[in-house]
Amino acid sequence: MNNKKNIIATIVLFIITCFLAFIPNQFSLSRNQKAYKVRVINVDNTNLEQYGIAKVGQQSFTVEFLTGPDKGRKVSGVNYLMGKMELDTVYKTGDTALATPFIQEGIATNATLIGIYRLNYEFIVLLIFALALLLYAGWIGAKALVSFLFSGMMIWKIMLPLFLKGYNPVIVAFAVVIILSAVILFLIGGFTKKAVAAFVGTVSGIAVTCILALFFTHLFQISGAVKPYTETLLYSGYPHLQITQIFIAGIFMAASGAVMDVSMDVASTIEEVAFHKPDISKKQLILSGFRVGRSVIGTMTTTLLLAYSSSYMGLLMVFMAQGTPLIQIVNLNYVAAEILNTILGSFSLVLTAPLTALAAGILYGKSEKMEGSYEITNIN
Repeated sequence: MNNKKNIIATIVLFIITCFLAFIPNQFSLSRNQKAYKVRVINVDNTNLEQYGIAKVGQQSFTVEFLTGPDKGRKVSGVNYLMGKMELDTVYKTGDTALATPFIQEGIATNATLIGIYRLNYEFIVLLIFALALLLYAGWIGAKALVSFLFSGMMIWKIMLPLFLKGYNPVIVAFAVVIILSAVILFLIGGFTKKAVAAFVGTVSGIAVTCILALFFTHLFQISGAVKPYTETLLYSGYPHLQITQIFIAGIFMAASGAVMDVSMDVASTIEEVAFHKPDISKKQLILSGFRVGRSVIGTMTTTLLLAYSSSYMGLLMVFMAQGTPLIQIVNLNYVAAEILNTILGSFSLVLTAPLTALAAGILYGKSEKMEGSYEITNIN
């Protein structure tokens, strides 16, 4: 019966995911703004100049549209290089790229190249990931893959559009995280006590992280503009956006995956202990959960540190190369923002583990009355 319910739930979730994928939104682009696949058939680098390791100037090109209404049509254009390696792309004959057409009288007269075409390789990487997941985890892997796709659609089709429409980012993000947590935990764990305990621990941990993020972001006096491209939105027709609230939402969203991982690890362990020792008391189960939780969060906090710091590795190297004092580095707004992100994310794990252990111990332990009291700090 449980397997049948899981299959039905997975199919329903997959249908919902497909529905979300095809939902149109008010931010649809015009033909002039849409990008189409093109092949670069000719380039002229005469007006390009080399300055050190970067190139500056203009690169003329001719491309042929491979997709879209202008498929087969050849147009020309100019690729402007500003000497910024992270933004510039130098194209060569034979490259496959994405380009936006300039439309006059219903046809494309020239084009703007916006990047090398990578969608085919991205699809291959996703396919390899999906096959590995299915081969190793089987049916559980299939459920994990569906929940992965559903999470992506919830963020792209629900959360981000609501942000752009001016809804409170913290409330929207918290609601989305709760929905995703419920879907992922109950889909993977089934409609069991284990999933309930993991869900309770996850929601509790994320809720406290959200409250702390609101409080400490105010104390740190950090603006949401510290995140790349966020400020650009304010000058792109969205001056109403609450960018600091978006930053706060990002803090507990970033930690939510690790929080779910910890809660499921602890709940699964307690389920296994209860299965092999059905007469175990609630107190013993909770203490066992605390011990497991301490080991889990000991490694997971380092995982968050590595994940967050890696995105700013280049920036930190610049500071080191310039001999910038550490006190100045950690006080910079964007560095302080990442410190806040890391510490609060790690704190959510510290809180989630014992709360999950409490919930799972109560659900799985014998209903006998717990005698005496105990201190978490006395657990060996």
